[in-house]
Amino acid sequence: MKRFFQPVEKDGSFKKPNISPSSFASPKNGEKSEETPPENVEENKENEPLKFLTWNANSFLLRIKNNWSEFTKFVENLDPDVIAIQEVRMPAAGAKGAPKNPRELKDDTNSSREEKQVVMRALSSPPFRNYNVWWSLSDSKYAGTALLIKKCFQPQKVCFSLDLKGTKHEPDGRVIIAEFESLRILNTYVPNNGWKEEESSFQRRRKWDKKMLEFVLQNSDKTLIWCGDLNVSHEDMDVSHPEFFAAAKLNGYIPPNKEDCGQPGFTLNERRRFGTILKEGKLVDAYRYLHKDKDMDRGFSWSGNPIGKYRGKRMRIDYFIVSEKLQDRIVSCQMHGQGIELDGFYGSDHCPVSLQLSRVTSQNNDS
Repeated sequence: MKRFFQPVEKDGSFKKPNISPSSFASPKNGEKSEETPPENVEENKENEPLKFLTWNANSFLLRIKNNWSEFTKFVENLDPDVIAIQEVRMPAAGAKGAPKNPRELKDDTNSSREEKQVVMRALSSPPFRNYNVWWSLSDSKYAGTALLIKKCFQPQKVCFSLDLKGTKHEPDGRVIIAEFESLRILNTYVPNNGWKEEESSFQRRRKWDKKMLEFVLQNSDKTLIWCGDLNVSHEDMDVSHPEFFAAAKLNGYIPPNKEDCGQPGFTLNERRRFGTILKEGKLVDAYRYLHKDKDMDRGFSWSGNPIGKYRGKRMRIDYFIVSEKLQDRIVSCQMHGQGIELDGFYGSDHCPVSLQLSRVTSQNNDS
């Protein structure tokens, strides 16, 4: 979620993370066509992954420098098959004025090489060295996504845009899609709606929602797991203080359409469009499917700055959305952070969210 009210910590100078430098080799995902699985992977032990984790890291580099030990322990305990990261905020490779490569981290300056080494060192240490990683990056330290998949699972294809073309990337690196035989995993960092009627905010979000609706309608050939920071709270129960968020303003500005008023992510127009995507795409909100009631302690994935008017104000904007045919296989869907002091947020203003599915059975196949 774009922060209009919370100071964003700068990446700053190099700070060596507290991790062991076991190996500095980086995965070769950028050197192969996305039609081809990475080389030197373990033998596939399962057909498709069952356990998933999504997290808006609010700068992956900062989390590595400052919070990696805690997050590493969390991942070791949860042992997800897939980790979807949003708001990576690492620039894409490419010298100044040259074309960018959104699949590779920038390393053409001393500072960018140093930062890339920090990231590669972290990802080559346990448990992360058991995963292959794909990047979709912006030209600058903005937005961006990453997808980590255990090496024992080999996607048939990985692409980076909602049109499912392997070579094209969505602007700002907002999409990664991994395709398996019967399953499609979509990791998105959805654009923030913004506060004002201007090209960079309202219109951008409307265009995104239109593309997302087209995607789910045109690609129903496989079951879908759509995860990430979706930047919308669907129902009143998905925010801690509905009246506060519905009336929120920036610098006193009121949009001409009352259905665009309020906190980005909680305007009526965004919520209705999101509801249409779910209904028309035959999709289920996995967390709400299991948790019918509002939970003021653990029911939100984003929390405002502990200092100021957003203290204690929270939203559920990070999701696992799945095809209806998967709903009977949902074992758990949890948010792993709580409280005003951001317990379990690992330095971000978002907490991780997990999903676990049961294995496919003959009964599942018959349903």
